[in-house]
Amino acid sequence: MFIIFFHLRTVNISVCDVFKDRREKAAQTIDNFYRTNNDPVPQCSAYLDFEEILQRDDIDAVHITTPDHWHVPAAIRAARAGKHIMLAKPLGLSYPQNLILAKELAANNVRFHYGTQQRTSPHMKLGYDMIREGLLGEIERVDVWAPGKNPVESPVCNEVPVPADFDFDKWTGPAPLSPYCPDRVTNNSSWFNYDYSIGFLGGWGAHPLDILVWILKEKVSGIYSCEGTGQFWAPGGLYNNIWSWDVKCKYQNGIEVHFVSDDIAVNDVLNHREIKETNGTTFYGTKGWLSLSRSSAQSDIPEINKRINEFPKTNDGWIKSELNIMGQAFLDVINGKTKELCPLEDAIISDTISHMGDIAIRSARKVTWDPEKGEVWGDPEANNLYIREMRSPYTV
Repeated sequence: MFIIFFHLRTVNISVCDVFKDRREKAAQTIDNFYRTNNDPVPQCSAYLDFEEILQRDDIDAVHITTPDHWHVPAAIRAARAGKHIMLAKPLGLSYPQNLILAKELAANNVRFHYGTQQRTSPHMKLGYDMIREGLLGEIERVDVWAPGKNPVESPVCNEVPVPADFDFDKWTGPAPLSPYCPDRVTNNSSWFNYDYSIGFLGGWGAHPLDILVWILKEKVSGIYSCEGTGQFWAPGGLYNNIWSWDVKCKYQNGIEVHFVSDDIAVNDVLNHREIKETNGTTFYGTKGWLSLSRSSAQSDIPEINKRINEFPKTNDGWIKSELNIMGQAFLDVINGKTKELCPLEDAIISDTISHMGDIAIRSARKVTWDPEKGEVWGDPEANNLYIREMRSPYTV
């Protein structure tokens, strides 16, 4: 779905979705919101084809929350139309498409906002400041973990006719066109089928990996090798992505990153945590460690722990989050009040770590990523896994 914002003196809002009932309900929800708040806003328009919205001069910005395989292709089209972009994570499936998006953003003076959510959280910002100030000393290694899957079974796709109120061809877009069944077009299928994503390696991994890149961008921007093991969904069903992984990346500057799914983390990288949250990023320095998760944080340095404990918490000890202000941060970026908080350059770095993990596991060998060349070093077969063909007419 696309939610479209117009941010100057008046407000025009439109939505787009290939499911007729969803786009109509979304438009009605938005209308009801403004009506309830007595705001004089024009009626929200609902579209099947987002290209029609991009042609409108009274639309300045888009929020893209499609299935993963549409993220970057849709963003490229929006950038060419001069619309500012808030893009849901993960980034994409094909490195060359990332470069096209970067080119179009620059050519059309478009501001970009990656929806990884956590950079606006006060305890994350505190962690950023303390690590950048050197309270942990020199960072030597980082643990990163995220959920590997949802507690669902992989369904078998028995083909049935496409419903009249659903455009399956547009939903599929640049991906290969496969037989239709209702289970194919669910969130779970878009996350766990390789035609549409690389699973939660990218979809959930984007959150804690983004914190890694945000804080240590200078140290994780160079060449690195990656190797690992993983488990795939069982053959026979719709889901065929990696759902459990144990990946180790080593940078030429010596930094090591251990990236695992939560089932691995609970018996390994979470041993030091009192609150064993299913996602997070732990930084180990020469003076101690600091672990940052979406709703919790902990350190072995008393001074840091004291500051963490000053944040308001729930009765269960979770830090009260402010994730909902990401939308306002996007508006502030659009209006020039702040610089880009979550730029595309950072998104490409973190998303590529997910892909290198996926490629290392699928190829069953160590791979080395060279960001200057934009390719897997000396391994064309592995590199081709980071390039996806696009189905016509949904090319860029």
